[in-house]
Amino acid sequence: MSRYALVVEKIRAFRDARDWMQFHHPKDMAVGLAIEAAELMELFLWKNEQEQTKIVELKREQIEDEIADIGMFLLELADNLNVDLLSAIEAKIEKNAQKYPVEKSKGRSVKYTEL
Repeated sequence: MSRYALVVEKIRAFRDARDWMQFHHPKDMAVGLAIEAAELMELFLWKNEQEQTKIVELKREQIEDEIADIGMFLLELADNLNVDLLSAIEAKIEKNAQKYPVEKSKGRSVKYTEL
């Protein structure tokens, strides 16, 4: 079993031991994912580049915890919806390669509609 599959199993076991599947509907999982992402963003809010570097040093464990929360919500949401997350990511990379060809997008941060 892959490490990915083992982590998903641990997430399921944690959820199921607490009988939380009844609360983990797609909308609620998506909202939870957004909330966890907002908690990560809050750590960097109003910080310049130098301050961001310091925050990463000072609050590394908290940052890792927020990233882990985001990852757990995403992994469980994908699992609950029967989405092969790694395949979906690979497909999206291919789509993005079409939208953002290197010769037009290299070194630029504009949306594909502006290339």
